[in-house]
Amino acid sequence: MSGPRAGFYRLELNKTVWEVPQRLQGLRPVGSGAYGSVCSAYDARLRQKVAVKKLSRPFQSLIHARRTYRELRLLKHLKHENVIGLLDVFTPATSIEDFSEVYLVTTLMGADLNNIVKCQALSDEHVQFLVYQLLRGLKYIHSAGIIHRDLKPSNVAVNEDCELRILDFGLARQADEEMTGYVATRWYRAPEIMLNWMHYNQTVDIWSVGCIMAELLQGKALFPGNDYIDQLKRIMEVVGTPSPEVLAKISSEHLWTCWEGCWCSTVTRGAHLPGGPQLQACRATAVSWQPGD
Repeated sequence: MSGPRAGFYRLELNKTVWEVPQRLQGLRPVGSGAYGSVCSAYDARLRQKVAVKKLSRPFQSLIHARRTYRELRLLKHLKHENVIGLLDVFTPATSIEDFSEVYLVTTLMGADLNNIVKCQALSDEHVQFLVYQLLRGLKYIHSAGIIHRDLKPSNVAVNEDCELRILDFGLARQADEEMTGYVATRWYRAPEIMLNWMHYNQTVDIWSVGCIMAELLQGKALFPGNDYIDQLKRIMEVVGTPSPEVLAKISSEHLWTCWEGCWCSTVTRGAHLPGGPQLQACRATAVSWQPGD
């Protein structure tokens, strides 16, 4: 391995080699996932603390490359106080032949909602304020014709002032594109995605918001399915069985087979969830077979 690019330096953090500009100092790991690792740092040029995300294998395959392109393209144009802000993009590569790493510099937030739920119980007022900000950011994203498709507690961050921002746009798509079924973490995945509807819309994000809100209220996931079938069963235990209009949209024979097995062993019932009347009404609207009805 050759030395670092001029003006850059290398260090190893959690068995991952980082090569970053010298202006970024004091890197400390704050999180990692399937698509990248994140460190906090001080940016001497911007004179502020920032988050530095190293994308994991951004060009390993066509799927990885598309994800990288989507995230860069969207973050470049999305400017809203409830959406993570892109401050800089860089690579340590000096030629196209060596171009294999991409780093994003964004606003540094505090904890994500996943960590907050694990550490403390939230009042109804706190949940209302967080969900309000989440919906506000989502309205802005949707107004641009974008579907996030991977909303979950770990993709929503909050700072010490309880200001919320939506993260991670690697799975986001234009609403008019033909969609794929395998997106979003299963526990927060809308039925439209699970049942492989090819032309779902922004309501899949609203479903995810409903799941996140319920988790903030009760301190645990609303639909922690162990697999595909178990996920559908858990959904029906809370939401009830779908209408004939919804069932008519299932076109795949394989999905029908799975659905029939799920249907026969499920009892239709509603589930009581914590929270005041306003939160209950909001949750019921978001988490339904046809959100918005």
